[in-house]
Amino acid sequence: MFSSDVPRLDRPLPRALAPDVDRDLMAAISHLEDPFARAGLTILRGTGLRIGELLDLELDCLWDFASHGTWVKVPLGKMGTERSVPLDAETLAAFDAWMANRGCQRALPHPRHGQPAYFLFVERGRRLSGYRLRRGLEKAVAAAGLTGRDGAALRVVPHQLRHTYGTTLVNAGMSLQALMALMGHVSAEMTLRYASLSSPTVRAAYEAAMGKVKGRQALFVAPAGKAAVPDRVEWLRAEMLKTRVAYGYCSRDLVADACSYANICEQCDNFVTAPEFTPALEQQLADIRALHDDAVDRGWDSEVARHARVNASIEGHLRRLKNSG
Repeated sequence: MFSSDVPRLDRPLPRALAPDVDRDLMAAISHLEDPFARAGLTILRGTGLRIGELLDLELDCLWDFASHGTWVKVPLGKMGTERSVPLDAETLAAFDAWMANRGCQRALPHPRHGQPAYFLFVERGRRLSGYRLRRGLEKAVAAAGLTGRDGAALRVVPHQLRHTYGTTLVNAGMSLQALMALMGHVSAEMTLRYASLSSPTVRAAYEAAMGKVKGRQALFVAPAGKAAVPDRVEWLRAEMLKTRVAYGYCSRDLVADACSYANICEQCDNFVTAPEFTPALEQQLADIRALHDDAVDRGWDSEVARHARVNASIEGHLRRLKNSG
């Protein structure tokens, strides 16, 4: 038997709360009577912690950095890894409120190694469980008047606060590498599920296409017997991220962002040219300069910088060809 013989598990998308539901729910949580539910749920939403990680926090879990604010050190948990997560003002206030309410508590044996530990969430000498968090979440849903399509109270579980945290960050533009570190994922595949919910790029592409349809703008269709590549003048004027390549043109839609492979060969240290390619390089240089000016006019700063690098590289290749001749 090989690993490929094992059936792949289903990969459901993270069940994040809709923005309006998230807003109303967190407002209701801030008014819960139970101080543990109020603080614990706020911290779960503001840090993306799992319930087990929250309950295992110790008194020394907060780290203050003069230049980077306050962070929470997340203990070893489900994935056997440690990490730290930055705190915003609201989440830090929840920590402070609970510590003021906690009072003095004795050390308790740690379930992982048996050594005494001062856990953060302790009351009357006992560690708190996730029951009060789930109960507090049910009360907050009822207080906020959140209902499903059937009219019954919306079912929300604490882990959805973690999904909402991750989804909000990736939709705001956070890189998957940074999100992977914050969420404590041990594989990129786990984090990639959140990329499926990163809607702004897909939405922008959809709206751009629908704008052409609704505005009855002609979509590009190659006429029979003619090339599907626009002429040079039309290409230079197009509202696209343009790249001049050796044997043609690249027209990349704005929502796709700049291509990381654009003109990579011309800038590579291993790129070697010869005198017979001088005319092609000169033509490419002329286009690069035109693209640079076009990007300046459109305010595409990253494209201006990219074209400037390519321009300098090709000019260097042409100088070397001239000196060698």
